[in-house]
Amino acid sequence: MNKKLTVPIQAATPLRYAMPGDAGADLRATVAVTLAPGERALIPTGVRAAVPSGYALFVMPRSGLAVKHGVTVLNAPGVVDSGYRGEIMVPLINHDPQHSFQISAGDRIAQLVIMAVPEVEFNSVTELPASDRGAAGFGSTGVSE
Repeated sequence: MNKKLTVPIQAATPLRYAMPGDAGADLRATVAVTLAPGERALIPTGVRAAVPSGYALFVMPRSGLAVKHGVTVLNAPGVVDSGYRGEIMVPLINHDPQHSFQISAGDRIAQLVIMAVPEVEFNSVTELPASDRGAAGFGSTGVSE
């Protein structure tokens, strides 16, 4: 059995997972906003958290909003560092070219996922070890086999 991580939060509406086994807990808007086509807005959630050291929160899009309405998190994933104690805000953008999208207070607008983030020491070197991929980047693996 895995021990659950406890994360202290302040929120008008408690965070919860929609279904057992879900990775992301729902973040809800605290204000009503209409996003016109191409428009973006920073949406408050009323959630503050004390994330333990060695972890970070990641604000992720909701797939249903993206697929059905073209609305997504602008900087996905948004990173909430362990030292941050302010309100978690969600930058949303409406990619639909024709239709506005109405957000009401209480609507689920994003997901919050917590993950372990190791502390890393970066070591400056003059040469990196070789790998099979090397410097091949964007598109280097192709689309189909």
